[in-house]
Amino acid sequence: MIRRLDKLIQRIKRNKEILLYLLFGGLTTLVNLASYAASAYIFNLDYKISTTIAWIVSVLFAYFTNKRYVFNSRQSSLLKLGREIFSFFSFRAISYVLDIVTMILLVDFLLVNDFVSKVIANILVVVFNYVASKLFIFRK
Repeated sequence: MIRRLDKLIQRIKRNKEILLYLLFGGLTTLVNLASYAASAYIFNLDYKISTTIAWIVSVLFAYFTNKRYVFNSRQSSLLKLGREIFSFFSFRAISYVLDIVTMILLVDFLLVNDFVSKVIANILVVVFNYVASKLFIFRK
């Protein structure tokens, strides 16, 4: 029993970054979906505008949580911090294009419900964002 528990603890330590990314990625997704739902259904905004608002809110949330809790990035100089911020928002801009194009394809062309489309788009975006964050933005 103790040996199994020890193995589990070691596995968690080895995969800590991925587990934290899944946790905060999940929270970011919830922020994105809640922002989208509020914009689209409470304020009755077009799905494209709602997607943009949700992207802005969730990207700000994601930057601070990824930097602090997932990748433990503590840049030592203002220049390195500037590069990190520029990289983060540049890659997130690419994920915005992926998000909005997916939404347009699903909603306008395939006639999928907008919220279902938003969930599908978020799955694609989360995978893209993890790879970009790991390989390019918060690399050690």
